[in-house]
Amino acid sequence: MTTEVEVAVERAVAVEERPWPPPQGQWTYQDYLRLPNDGMQYEIIKGVLYMVPAPTTEHQRASRNLEFQMWEFARRHHLGEVFDAPTDVYLPGQETPVQPDILFVAAGRAGIIQERGIEGAPDLVVEILSPRTWWQDRKIKLPLYEETGVPECWIVDPDQGAIEVYGLERGAYALLGHWERGEVVVSRVLPGFQVAVDQVLGPAPSSTG
Repeated sequence: MTTEVEVAVERAVAVEERPWPPPQGQWTYQDYLRLPNDGMQYEIIKGVLYMVPAPTTEHQRASRNLEFQMWEFARRHHLGEVFDAPTDVYLPGQETPVQPDILFVAAGRAGIIQERGIEGAPDLVVEILSPRTWWQDRKIKLPLYEETGVPECWIVDPDQGAIEVYGLERGAYALLGHWERGEVVVSRVLPGFQVAVDQVLGPAPSSTG
């Protein structure tokens, strides 16, 4: 009869025998745990490793501004908890976690908030685009959130001065709204929550003739 210790040893040996780095498409959770803490952001989605450098100051300002507004609203109305990256989110059916820029978990689903991260689909996620992440956020992560049942996803685009909100309708994302500077974004998951695009992105860059 195999003991738990023997199983653990076998797994450790298997990890050591795996080629490093693994081929794209074959990255596992054990490989994720071996990644260095070097300031890069690592995500493994369906066995593929994605790496991006530390976020820009523009990205961080937008993240801070929106997270504060969401956190304050959720706290004031006792709606749930707001987290920012890097928080590991273990989406249903996925072996490895992703790290949305911001996420919200409703109070009634607080049980998915565990020590290692979020064990299930958050009620709302936010991705803030940058020149180095826009393709991954739009083409890889947005469909993943749709597939795994995240009810609402915000795409914040500082370069375009816009915010898009997608919501699940019959299992597929529909564009609930596209807002630009001078307009106010609303949420279906957070009823009553409103935030101006300018509050998130800051003043519009001045143009010189």
